[in-house]
Amino acid sequence: MQQHPFQISRKIEYGMRAMIFLASQPMDRTVPFREIARRMDVPEDFLAKILKTLVERNMVRSTRGAHGGYALARPAREVSFLDVIEAVEGPVVVNVCQDGSSHDSCKATGSCTMYGVWKLGQQRMLEVYRHATLDRLAMSDLRVPEPAPEAPTRPAAESRRVE
Repeated sequence: MQQHPFQISRKIEYGMRAMIFLASQPMDRTVPFREIARRMDVPEDFLAKILKTLVERNMVRSTRGAHGGYALARPAREVSFLDVIEAVEGPVVVNVCQDGSSHDSCKATGSCTMYGVWKLGQQRMLEVYRHATLDRLAMSDLRVPEPAPEAPTRPAAESRRVE
């Protein structure tokens, strides 16, 4: 099936899955990339490249060694859907006339009746992506279970009967 121009790429989808997984973990937990790939059903080779990009864009930090892996570089509440999309693929542009340069990039500038619609569509889409933060998208079933608190034990002297 041919990809539709408005379809989100696998790169964005997999990057978002990885970021949501990391947002679901405690900030101090470093997760091996193979665990992210397995839990989020992302091909390891593809995920390795995406994580490298996310590290380069300061979205994720990596740690090497036996206990190495990946973690968010900043709190999940400070990372938007748009931040992840742009880190992975670059700026979001609905149409070439919305690429940030002047309205002149289109040959039909003087008579274009679509420009306003494209502009409004892009503004609204970016607004939605900008306000969707990872802390709101974190999935509770991906969180590492907290260890159960130990039941208090009674000192031996209290458990003996006093006569």
